[in-house]
Amino acid sequence: MTKDVIVAIQGLQMPVNEKAEQIELITAADYYKQNGKHYVIYDEVMEGFEETTRNVIKATENCVEITKKGVANVHMVFEKDKKNMTYYHTPFGNLLIGIEADRIAISEEEGQIIMSVDYGLEVNYEHLANCSIQVKITAKEAGKFHI
Repeated sequence: MTKDVIVAIQGLQMPVNEKAEQIELITAADYYKQNGKHYVIYDEVMEGFEETTRNVIKATENCVEITKKGVANVHMVFEKDKKNMTYYHTPFGNLLIGIEADRIAISEEEGQIIMSVDYGLEVNYEHLANCSIQVKITAKEAGKFHI
């Protein structure tokens, strides 16, 4: 896999007694693999803010970590069958969130990596939603990227 990649992130939140919300982000990113860990680094622009947020995804077979620094700040750790608590710092205030992953899957093929995580999300110790996220990393020159 090359350093220059396109990352497509799809997320789905299924809040209790509410309609499911889907998010999608497609952007250029940097990728590298070191000591058996996949790293993806990209910048994100939040609507209404000029400053960007730097995102780093670090993944192994059993754990996915997402770190955001900028407008929003958080270090989320997704480990199968383990609850991790963290503070999500936003421009509107801080949230105590809990993340409990039910499934983590990473598949690798020539020029592409797909990470999938299903997890429960808590805010202030109250279950908010069941969620899933898929991160598709495609080498720019691979020609396999489709929207």
